[in-house]
Amino acid sequence: MLKETKEMPPGEGLGIKDWPASERPREKLLRKGPDALSDAELVALFVRSGTRGRTAVDLARGAIVAAGGLRGLLDLPRDDLYRLPGFGPARFVELQACLEIGRRHLATCLDRGEPLTSTVETARFLMAKLRHFPFEVFSCLFLDNRHRVIEFEELFRGTIDGTSVHAREVVRRALNHNAAAVIFAHNHPSGVAEPSQADRLLTDQLVSALAMVEVTVVDHLIVGDGDCVSFVDLGLL
Repeated sequence: MLKETKEMPPGEGLGIKDWPASERPREKLLRKGPDALSDAELVALFVRSGTRGRTAVDLARGAIVAAGGLRGLLDLPRDDLYRLPGFGPARFVELQACLEIGRRHLATCLDRGEPLTSTVETARFLMAKLRHFPFEVFSCLFLDNRHRVIEFEELFRGTIDGTSVHAREVVRRALNHNAAAVIFAHNHPSGVAEPSQADRLLTDQLVSALAMVEVTVVDHLIVGDGDCVSFVDLGLL
């Protein structure tokens, strides 16, 4: 739900073009890199121009506050985003394209023909893929015998607090990809990444089912709000 934001009185504040060049978001990024910019400054690069009495940074900051944070802004449904000053169809398209570029960039890290050895890299990719869903999504990374990624698939979708996973379908997809190993992943829309008892039982069932066709379960990762928990790291697999 959007929060009410207060409009600044007309005439207050300088336009970005009146700021010192070193403090303008675009010039600041070129000089110091993107890490030096605040959330509002980054979003202002999409907004581009302000309104009377408000710079693009002011509009971006107001939008972030109204949406409850940067993630809330990026996850806003299209119609809700349009209600924010400075945002419309063009900004929505640009933000969505930016998010998808980020996801695809992360995907290329797992698609270079090299064995998958970094849990951190895998977790980063899976978080980008799954954390934004408001319902549970069970997915799988299919790997060859050198643990190189063959394919990533969303296998099942459920509700806010659970999803039905069918071992027979998981086995069928693994055989279809001629996979030698798999990494499971699913999100917890609650934001809490700790595995439940049901998660543990399901993993045990899938391990047993896949063992029958000589497919190894490398790990099961649970994606929460800002973190990702590994069954292997917890000693559960």
